[in-house]
Amino acid sequence: MTQQEIRQTGIEILSEHIGVVGMIRFLQQNDLGYGNYTKDKESILKESSVEELVKKIQQTY
Repeated sequence: MTQQEIRQTGIEILSEHIGVVGMIRFLQQNDLGYGNYTKDKESILKESSVEELVKKIQQTY
């Protein structure tokens, strides 16, 4: 089996046994993500103080 066939078979089995929502939740837990979180975080957060971040969060939520 190719990698794609293995993935497709796994998705089908998950969907059959735990439903579509369960399958999606399982796949989300196993997503490795992308990029360099530490580098990106430093780049994003260096421009804001804690107080500014709190204000942004409060405005958003």
